[in-house]
Amino acid sequence: MDLKDSLSKFKQQQERCHSSLASIAASAPKPKHRAQPINAPSAPARPSQPIKFSNDTERLQHINSIRKSPVGAQIKLVIELLYKTRQAFTAEQINETTYVDIHGNKAVFDSLRNNPKVSYDGRRFSYKSKHDLKGKDQLLVLVRKFPEGLAVVEVKDAYPNVLEDLQALKAAGEVWLLSNMDSQEDIVYPNDPKAKIKVDDDLKQLFREIELPRDMVDIEKELQKNGIKPMTNTAKRRAAAQINGVKPKAKPKKKQREITKRTKLTNAHLPELFQNLNT
Repeated sequence: MDLKDSLSKFKQQQERCHSSLASIAASAPKPKHRAQPINAPSAPARPSQPIKFSNDTERLQHINSIRKSPVGAQIKLVIELLYKTRQAFTAEQINETTYVDIHGNKAVFDSLRNNPKVSYDGRRFSYKSKHDLKGKDQLLVLVRKFPEGLAVVEVKDAYPNVLEDLQALKAAGEVWLLSNMDSQEDIVYPNDPKAKIKVDDDLKQLFREIELPRDMVDIEKELQKNGIKPMTNTAKRRAAAQINGVKPKAKPKKKQREITKRTKLTNAHLPELFQNLNT
């Protein structure tokens, strides 16, 4: 078949297709239009309404931003929830509260399960402090186990009002609450005179090797150098004494009581004390 025959055959096929489409269009039902009066004004076109998004769009965007945030940021949200409430939550409850999808993110689940501040029993997550304390009485028992001092940072997350209880114990005289001059961290000590405090031999040796000034004025100067206000002012006292011509008072000597025969003997079981009685 030459090229001319092929073209003619193609044209015939196109004509048959057009006729088929025309017949289909003629058989389709035409839409009915309401007749309008000739002089009737045309209805104004309605302005296009602005597209309204769902009221939930902002929340969905917030959820999406949380789930796309780094693993550490999501772990922080969960730990803050556990710390503030001190309750145990399932993964579903955490998802409803913080929008952190624990089951949907393996990295978040593994990091949360292995976090030292989180306890996981196989179903629920809860906050885990270093010392499991429930109140002031248990706090005092713990402090008494550390006569050398317990850092407050180790117990400040034991329960929500632990710092208030420490201040209450201090006010009651049960503990000493001191600040470390070097690290600026508070240390709590039990106020127990019977507590045995272990001191390192190196510290004892260092204490023995320190030679104190012999003059009180020099001692006061050393205290001031270390930021300690002395309770006395020897230089001022001595200057005032020189101006007024006042000599320091000597301590009066106690008069020794003479033992005679009339002295009532109360230590008769020690006769050697009374061999040289004055006659």
